[in-house]
Amino acid sequence: HCVTGVQINQLLLTPIRPPLSCKMAATAPAPAPPAAAPAQSPTGLCPCCPPLRVKPPCNQLIWSCPVSQVAVDMEFAKNMYELHKKVSPSEIILGWYATGHDITEHSVLIHEYYSREAHNPIHLTVDTSLQNSRMSIKAYVSAPMGVPGKTMGVMFTPLTVKYVYYDTERIGVDLIMKTCFSPNRVIGLSSDLQQVGSASARIQDTLTMVLQYAEDVLSGKVAADNTVGRFLMDLINQVPKISPEDFETMLNSNINDLLMVTYLANLTQSQIALNEKLLSL
Repeated sequence: HCVTGVQINQLLLTPIRPPLSCKMAATAPAPAPPAAAPAQSPTGLCPCCPPLRVKPPCNQLIWSCPVSQVAVDMEFAKNMYELHKKVSPSEIILGWYATGHDITEHSVLIHEYYSREAHNPIHLTVDTSLQNSRMSIKAYVSAPMGVPGKTMGVMFTPLTVKYVYYDTERIGVDLIMKTCFSPNRVIGLSSDLQQVGSASARIQDTLTMVLQYAEDVLSGKVAADNTVGRFLMDLINQVPKISPEDFETMLNSNINDLLMVTYLANLTQSQIALNEKLLSL
């Protein structure tokens, strides 16, 4: 992802774990423990805090504690960053990301930790719950607020998020999206001819939409937009201007070259076959 033109090379998700004494930190009296021994967490952490998510490759866990406490394993994050630098020494920490659609009180604590590792770190939120029927991605930077010498706070200011991708990444995402229409969620790779056909169909649909927009603007159905007009003008100017005669000459020249290559290939194949027959006599 690209946030305001700055490529985020690395966004680390720090495992958030509840303190081992979270039961003792509750302000209200804790209920009497059951007679049976309490169930132990599979990771050895507090059993009262069920895990929300598990990311197996890095064993990164995010926990929800009933007493609204949060703890950051700084040593783990530091070790993971040192290991990452051995593979990609030029990459640095620009911020951190979290799944969710809003900023929570825990975000302030974690953001404070990353403020020690990076200057003005970026906080990225990914809405995996699809609150607005889409996976919204938002970016924030923090700014101090409050009265000097007294109570201070942190205010998160939203940033403009721009999606930047390579063509190869777009091809992979388009292929994955096609599984939505497959009953078994499995789809094979398309051939080169099918990809050319799909690209041609998309271009044709786009040109049809652009022509319809231009006709609606000329007829007065749609208000003219100067930004769209300049964009279309720049797009038209990028198309090379070739006269029909020159285009026909170029096409015929390419066809002649192709016929010559085909003729030479067939001639070479005939010579090889004749040579094999002569050697077999």
